Amino acid sequence: MMARLRVNGQEHVLDLPAGERLIDVLRDRLGLTGTKQGCRAGECGACTVLVDGRPMQACIMLACRVHGEVRTVEGLGERFMPLRQAFADEGGFQCGFCTPGQLMRAAALLAEAPLERLGDEAWLREQMNGNICRCTGYCGIIRALMNEDVRTLARDLRGEPAVTEGGFQA
Repeated sequence: MMARLRVNGQEHVLDLPAGERLIDVLRDRLGLTGTKQGCRAGECGACTVLVDGRPMQACIMLACRVHGEVRTVEGLGERFMPLRQAFADEGGFQCGFCTPGQLMRAAALLAEAPLERLGDEAWLREQMNGNICRCTGYCGIIRALMNEDVRTLARDLRGEPAVTEGGFQA
């Protein structure tokens, strides 16, 4: 079956078997190997991509059923450099296997979460609970999400003015 997929801003027309999963298309056909194959059951979050801005598990999603823009970790671009840098600075990854899925879920969270919740550790843990880190890097991941540069990124994603020291808007 012929299908159109828009991935990281590029249109792809592919002949897909009806049962081919999105992760296989991304990795094997399009060469986007940042999305990792973990459980193959939608439980670990390693394969998280964004479909129209919403985090989805590519390992359980049929490629022919995808309608909308797919964004992989390769498609985050320079705008999300503060998020990637915070993961590095705060020890938000150890082996790195879960990192692409963690980054994708975090990117969706930053784009939609109420800004005041980005300082709430318990709430952040709850929001990120669909992504498993087998190396127990959760503390670093949460610290990265609470990083001031990441919170500034969240404001930028919404087009809100930055807040300077003392709480004044810039």
